[in-house]
Amino acid sequence: MDSVVVLAALLSAFLHAAWNAAVKASPDAQGAMAAVVVGSGLAAVPALAFLPWPSAAALPWLAASALFNLLAMLTLVQGYAHGGFGFVYPLARAVSPLLVTLFANVLVGESLSRTGIAGVALISAGVAFFAVGRGRHGPAAFAYALAAGLFSAAYAVCDAQGARLSPSVLGYALVLSIVNAVVFGTTFRLRGGSIRDALASNRAMAVFGAAAAILSYVLILWVWERAPIALGAALRDTSMVFGALIAVVVLRERMAPAQMGAVALVALGAGILRFA
Repeated sequence: MDSVVVLAALLSAFLHAAWNAAVKASPDAQGAMAAVVVGSGLAAVPALAFLPWPSAAALPWLAASALFNLLAMLTLVQGYAHGGFGFVYPLARAVSPLLVTLFANVLVGESLSRTGIAGVALISAGVAFFAVGRGRHGPAAFAYALAAGLFSAAYAVCDAQGARLSPSVLGYALVLSIVNAVVFGTTFRLRGGSIRDALASNRAMAVFGAAAAILSYVLILWVWERAPIALGAALRDTSMVFGALIAVVVLRERMAPAQMGAVALVALGAGILRFA
């Protein structure tokens, strides 16, 4: 992989970890998440006046991505109820790159070299280590984590194909941001939340969090235009490492030995992918 592409994927991962850490640290995490997602959609509306929209060929992929993204969020929420965030989320993110490798091969015809497979496997193993000793490990937690990983892998492949078939990566990203904002906002309201209150109470997240989310998304779509989907997906999941480092440096959390080993595995896997 080209060094610029690798750096773009890592920057995407860092931005993704940064805005998620800010949501996690917020006293109103649900409202902060709503502010980021809906804020991204609102910011995208005026920008689309100056950009090409996704092509007709990209629309089925965009629709499928929105559906799989919603299913991933719903299964994660159910998983958190049975196993907790610290166990379910890392396991879902660990499974996702492996499934992306399979789906990209079957649906798109992309195959990886042995070096690429080794790098993806090391990153997935490292991300899985973040779940060690955290949360409850019941069968339901495993099942929901695996389902969330499945849906996450599906929308990654859909996004990559949709972006590749569109005249503008940015245009595709902004349209999908609007779709996700409508879907998430509707779900948030049906669960008793107020979009207006969430935006008013989390203005910084609606501006800076949304900007980080959009830039992170655009960067990974740009990577997927230039590199195999599985490699980009694996590198983006290094966000787990950035999230752990942010928690240590900013939130003053302690890093367990298992997490230190996880960081080492992910770093090794990312280094290997540079030569895939």
